[in-house]
Amino acid sequence: MNKATPFYKILIANRGEIALRVIRSAHALGYRTVAVYSTADAQAAHVFAAHEAVCIGEPLPAQSYLNTAAILEAARLTGADAVHPGYGFLAENEDFAQACRDAGLVFIGPSPQAIRAMGDKAGAKRLMIAAGVPCIPGYQGEDQSAQHLAAQANEIGYPVMIKATAGGGGRGMRLVRQAAEFADLLRSAQSEALNAFGDATVILERAIEEPRHIEIQIFADRHGHAIHLGERDCSVQRRHQKVIEEAPSPAVDAVLRERMGATAVAAVKAIDYEGAGTLEFLLDREGHFYFMEMNTRLQVEHPVTEAITGLDLVAWQLRVAAGEPLPLTQADICYAGHAIEVRLCAEDVPAGFMPQSGTLLQWQVPAGVRVEHALSDGAIIPPYYDSMVAKIIAHGSNRENALRQLQSALHDLVALGVKTNQSFLQRSLAHPVFVAGQATTAFIAQNEEDLLHESTDTQALAVAAWLLLQSAAVQPQREASRLAHALPLGLQLSVNGQSLKATVTQTGPQQFTVHLAEQTHALVSVAQTEKSARVIVDQVMQQVQWVRDVHSLSMHFAGHPYQVQDLTRAVGAKPGEQGGDGRVRASMNGRVVAVLVVVGERVQAQQALITLEAMKMEHVHAAPVAGTVIAVHVTTGDQVPASRVVVEILSDEIPANSLMANALAANSAPTKEA
Repeated sequence: MNKATPFYKILIANRGEIALRVIRSAHALGYRTVAVYSTADAQAAHVFAAHEAVCIGEPLPAQSYLNTAAILEAARLTGADAVHPGYGFLAENEDFAQACRDAGLVFIGPSPQAIRAMGDKAGAKRLMIAAGVPCIPGYQGEDQSAQHLAAQANEIGYPVMIKATAGGGGRGMRLVRQAAEFADLLRSAQSEALNAFGDATVILERAIEEPRHIEIQIFADRHGHAIHLGERDCSVQRRHQKVIEEAPSPAVDAVLRERMGATAVAAVKAIDYEGAGTLEFLLDREGHFYFMEMNTRLQVEHPVTEAITGLDLVAWQLRVAAGEPLPLTQADICYAGHAIEVRLCAEDVPAGFMPQSGTLLQWQVPAGVRVEHALSDGAIIPPYYDSMVAKIIAHGSNRENALRQLQSALHDLVALGVKTNQSFLQRSLAHPVFVAGQATTAFIAQNEEDLLHESTDTQALAVAAWLLLQSAAVQPQREASRLAHALPLGLQLSVNGQSLKATVTQTGPQQFTVHLAEQTHALVSVAQTEKSARVIVDQVMQQVQWVRDVHSLSMHFAGHPYQVQDLTRAVGAKPGEQGGDGRVRASMNGRVVAVLVVVGERVQAQQALITLEAMKMEHVHAAPVAGTVIAVHVTTGDQVPASRVVVEILSDEIPANSLMANALAANSAPTKEA
């Protein structure tokens, strides 16, 4: 079908920053737009950016953003005649694409047949092998029994990758290094895949050690034209999810770019593809590349390609969907400079990149770079969706220039109230391996000591102690009265989870000394508002952004965020803290997807007890001690808040007939705990 299919009003079947991104290009081209939202997103930015908006259900994705019937009804109510799926959710769902077409709507993306062909990793791999595209050796057969898969893994040879055929974003993917691990990791991958995609089918592939992750952006129209827009290097990943992306790749020269680009174009022509798509490859040390998968949609990291080509890829999607031919030929594509993107995620990095949710108390974007986000002061980051909350993209004349701009931007970015990976990103960008352009997919694992463990400067700790006292005026009068004290004031603090003692002494008007960690720092308060302060620390004037809520104080100092709690009077249980009392607490807001033990069961230390799902990832909670399960306070499907006790274990170290054991047993009823 080559005829034009005009449309006038676009429903964006997505949320957050990607919905805003689509709305921006759609409005620039004169289209009317419709947003959809869950009840958790009623006040979200994308809801107010569109011309119209329709609530499509409850917070869980299955009840809203994955609800095809509700989305189609929203299109009917508003008179929308086209649907843009964004990325994630239903973007690569052939049934959704077909349902849109059956309802008379233009689906802004490839055909259902193309999505089906490339969305199933096993089928896609067979197609690519037939098309002559180099592929990783593996197994993509129909026999999914654990015994057969284990035998195939042995034949392939370890290490082996398990991949969900319907997967994406690292979900349903596990690296198996030895045969003894295979059964447990297979179960975990299949469980995650079933919960995320409704399909537990997996393929197996030989794991290529320390490759580069290179992807080729392609575009095709319905007139038989297809081109590529160069490559992106997405090698820096955690949990098989991309964290930093750049274009062009430091590992790809013009000759290799042409080879990989030509391979990608031939592949999409073989399946009569239309629209934007990305072919992902692994590049080994010898320069050989292997097809991994194709994403039949716009990618999260598309801005780096836009930066170096000067093109609007969303606008191209809309034009192609309307039946227009590609506006440029391969010979017209030019590349200028270098672009790097980082994904800002709401997560606790030291706790294993644990997803976080809550209220963003203060948000300030840096100047001079592109920031894709849907955030503001007071924005709610819900626990139901992906943990990525923003993207920061820098474009420079060369890689060194782009990197310098991005490092400066991350220094100035202010995100307070919810833990993010901001400091982790700064450490990654500054690491010598990344600076040299040598990062592979093993970058984070090989440099954990440098990247994952936060070190806090004592100046920042001193400012935190001083600011905590300065902000006490918003607390009850008995707290504020401490400010008038001229004697040294002792504080027990927790700063980013690090406990420390500090002594603050007022030495004159707006002058203080803070002693901690065997260091003494002199502070002079220059100016202070409800959200910021200027303070001279050891003779250097610096800016500090800060905000205080009921439980803690958050501040941004010297380019890094800090969460500060005053533990001087009492220490409460922290989310995820699994103490020697045998009480296992939820490490984040999440939904219980598996309860693996029952009351009375004997468990070993580190044995899996329950699995929580938060922000599209599964998190196993293990036994802190060996003992007997005396209470299970949740059932599958429960939504639980952080810190809630979910399982209680009577430790083997406590004698069964002791007073403590009897008290624990008496106080533990098999009912849900509030």
